[in-house]
Amino acid sequence: MSIKKKQKLRNQDPYYEREKERYGHPLPSREYILQILKQQGIPITESLLQKLLSITKKEEDLFNRRLSAMMREGQIFRNRKGDICVMEKLDLIKGKIQGHADKFGFLIPDDGSADLYLSAKEMQKALHGDRVLVRETGLDRRGRREGAIVEVLESCNTRLVGRLHIDHGILLVVAENKRISQDILIAQEHSLKAKAGQVVMVEIIQQPSKHVQPIGKIIEILGNYTAPGMEIEIALRKHDLPYEFSSEIEQLSAKFSKNVLKKELVERKDLCHLPLITIDGETAKDFDDAVFCAKDGKGYRLYVAIADVSHYVKPHDLIDREALNRGNSVYFPRRVIPMLPEVLSNGLCSLNPDKKRLCMVCEIQFQANGDILDYLFYPAVMLSHARLTYTKVAAILADAKSCEAQEHVELLPHLQLIYKLFKALLKVRKKRGAIDFETTETQMFFNDQGKIEKILPMQRTEAHRLIEECMLAANVCAADFLQKHGQTTLYRIHESPTPEKIDKLRKFLKEFGIQLGGKNKPSAQDYARTLLEIQGRPDAQLLQTVMLRSLQQAIYSPDLTGHFGLAYDAYTHFTSPIRRYPDLLVHRAIKAVLKGEVYHPGDWHEFGQHCSMTERRADDATRDVESWLKCFYMQDKIGECFDGVISSVTGFGLFVALDNVYVEGLVHISELPSDYFHFDATKHSLLGERSGKQYRLGDRIRIKLVRVDLETSKIDFVIAESEKKTRQPKAKVSISSKKSH
Repeated sequence: MSIKKKQKLRNQDPYYEREKERYGHPLPSREYILQILKQQGIPITESLLQKLLSITKKEEDLFNRRLSAMMREGQIFRNRKGDICVMEKLDLIKGKIQGHADKFGFLIPDDGSADLYLSAKEMQKALHGDRVLVRETGLDRRGRREGAIVEVLESCNTRLVGRLHIDHGILLVVAENKRISQDILIAQEHSLKAKAGQVVMVEIIQQPSKHVQPIGKIIEILGNYTAPGMEIEIALRKHDLPYEFSSEIEQLSAKFSKNVLKKELVERKDLCHLPLITIDGETAKDFDDAVFCAKDGKGYRLYVAIADVSHYVKPHDLIDREALNRGNSVYFPRRVIPMLPEVLSNGLCSLNPDKKRLCMVCEIQFQANGDILDYLFYPAVMLSHARLTYTKVAAILADAKSCEAQEHVELLPHLQLIYKLFKALLKVRKKRGAIDFETTETQMFFNDQGKIEKILPMQRTEAHRLIEECMLAANVCAADFLQKHGQTTLYRIHESPTPEKIDKLRKFLKEFGIQLGGKNKPSAQDYARTLLEIQGRPDAQLLQTVMLRSLQQAIYSPDLTGHFGLAYDAYTHFTSPIRRYPDLLVHRAIKAVLKGEVYHPGDWHEFGQHCSMTERRADDATRDVESWLKCFYMQDKIGECFDGVISSVTGFGLFVALDNVYVEGLVHISELPSDYFHFDATKHSLLGERSGKQYRLGDRIRIKLVRVDLETSKIDFVIAESEKKTRQPKAKVSISSKKSH
């Protein structure tokens, strides 16, 4: 075909100009390729497609890459003959696999339609997390949509962490992620001479298919399963958490000065004379916020100074890209995986006492009643006058003559003033209708071997709440500032509960004679009123738990939909740029507005989705570590009896939280007194068919520890004999087959 004819054909591509801007030698766009395929009306060979699109010999390699990318994303598909088909004409469903420990799985479709059940046989073709094409085959025995895997579009598991098992000379690695139920075969020459039972990292060199198990090679031996700190090493790799800084980042970090330079003080307000202080936990090592409060007429003037991370971490540099990849710092018991290198997180960006530090300040003017009158944002230099802890501040506020108060006598008037502001802010919070759930946070204490010695509840003092209210005020001002100036940012959004969850909650509360206001769309204030109403009731904890579970999860998004739980129309995160990437983006956006510019980091929705994902990833990893540590802690207590509260009810049993031990485990449904028990999701209960015995969320119960499984981090209880005797049904009834945890 002549160049002219080829050019004429390419010009018919509606996206030709776009491709021309991106590439020196533009190929047909994906949209045009799909258009040509649809025009043919039937699957066609690749050679015919190349001919139709006038692909030259020089272009073949690049064109094949484009087709491969389109296949990975499920736009086109090769049938058994190798012909190219348009996906949407094949009635195939594209999505992501979610595996289950019992070897079956589900397809989570990209289009948001109902999940498809994948049998254990189908799951042999792929692994949890893989992107696949599935053909719907009908309904399974339980009436669920069922599917068959037609093609693996993208294998997402290239590496995994697991334990090596040797069975009759065959080496197998069992993945720590129990959603990956297939064992990985290892050849002797790829074993690194690892021993049975050791924790290893495996690289998958052959993905599974219908007839072949996944095959891998060991690339790292981590050590023995019960070695101190191994639970964290496993969690880091299981959840794919970045935990090491590259040598390039270390070299870049080494170039930072240890102290603030004179040239960095240009166009910054000097606040070194203000007695700004940091208030954090006893074990905190990075201090990213400092506060000071002054009297302002009849009202108050609050200074919230936040470490100016954006001064040091520039958009798209190596440190910035790594910070975005991490998304946030991860706080494990006894170990932190920081978002930023130590020279920043514990050095230049940590507001250490008696050290000049660069900061971004939110200066807020309050009326006497706690309402915000005005605010300012500006870059500054500060000097922290003291590093205080929550415990110390609580003691000072409780008794002005205490040893702690006398130790910091010069700060006492400032602390007392900020405490008055805090009391005013609490009234504003109540008036606004923010939801206050009473939750118990715990802290683990470890012995010299790195194992839990005891678990104690953390005392939440008024000092904790004081700092929280100051940070909330600064965050609200940041959101308002960016919104008023039309600057897109990442808001912290918390959407109102779904109609389905509200309906279930209303039905549950009705059982207790309680009504939730707000009709079809209750507000945070309606929740707050109900929480106030149930205070002092013996079942208050139960009612609060169910109300809490009706709420959605907070996420990051550029969409301004408000924060339901805090009852704010606009809310963002400004106060922790050392440990949260969204805060760093907010700082950059504020600086841009102050300069009269607009900040465009890229696709804000993608940033929001990524940062929400890294937050969930960190939560999952820390939960895994804590669960394993608690299992190890309970190992030597098998046979002991405990009192506890039913913390969750499922179709397969009851989860029980132990009093004063702060550990949770399962009473399987088969261990309940003989009867057929039926699960009621609305009432959060299991009800015996014959006996009428009900086990409900919040019920107190006495149980006995019978099993601790370190491999699955599961703790199993049975009903204690003393409890069984008082609750034994008259007739014995056989129990249906045991279900999985």
